Amino acid sequence: MSDAIVIKPSKIKTYLVFTKFRLSFLVILSALSGYLFAGGQNWLQITYLMLGGTLVTGASNGANQIWERDLDQIMSRTNNRPLPTGQMRLNEAYMIVILFLLIGTSLLYLINLKSAILGLLAFSSYVFVYTPLKQITPWAVFVGAFPGAIPPFLGAIAATDAFGFIPGILFFVQFTWQFPHFWAIAWVLYEDYKKAGFSLLPSKSGKNKSSAFQIMVYALALIPFSLMPWLLGWVGSITLVAASVLGIWFFYLSYKLYISCETSDARKLMFASFVYLPIIQFIYVFDRTDHFIDLLNSLS
Repeated sequence: MSDAIVIKPSKIKTYLVFTKFRLSFLVILSALSGYLFAGGQNWLQITYLMLGGTLVTGASNGANQIWERDLDQIMSRTNNRPLPTGQMRLNEAYMIVILFLLIGTSLLYLINLKSAILGLLAFSSYVFVYTPLKQITPWAVFVGAFPGAIPPFLGAIAATDAFGFIPGILFFVQFTWQFPHFWAIAWVLYEDYKKAGFSLLPSKSGKNKSSAFQIMVYALALIPFSLMPWLLGWVGSITLVAASVLGIWFFYLSYKLYISCETSDARKLMFASFVYLPIIQFIYVFDRTDHFIDLLNSLS
């Protein structure tokens, strides 16, 4: 009989963990919503946007893990990542990041130059500015909100090849959402982050009323900000109702956190933030009737 075949851990699975594929997918959905909202209907461009955006985002996540590989060994939620566990060599990690970045940027360039530049800007600011700031100041969250809000902005510019009001509004909504979203995560992971020297909640004292109040303020601000496409006449009554209901629900969860200051309520807000953003963004798309009908007609 032949020797038994030893099946090693899947390299594909290792690469998916290294590039945080699930997170990358959420980012690309955001970019797609921006593209469709701005009137994009070219399926080849959509393919380039989805693949290129996924690769650039994966490169950003991988570079972040390279930068923080020693800190990842300390934190419970990250000590099973490929670099701390030795599933991936450092040289291999660098190679993947460079390859993903080059291919991803090239695919975005096939759409237009502005999209490629925005992809590189998101990568550079996330890796070389936000990542090192995380151990220095809570202002890292503000800095990180800029690359974090680029996806719908990039998607809209991929469709229009122009910097304009529509990309700016989409950027602004996601920029505002970043604060309750990430601060809820920072609250849930506060003790783990503290092991690595990360202090990312807005208050120096960490999990307290001051931090919860600021989370609540940004959640409240999302209600009128998310209605800006409706106020500008870009969408209809569906957005008015849905954005209002979602915004009130999201604010209510932040208010509960302010009252209780309990991690369980921060966790509810964190999961709600993952649900809120894609729903509101695709409501924008579906409610922009003229563009959505044109898109459906292009399929027939």
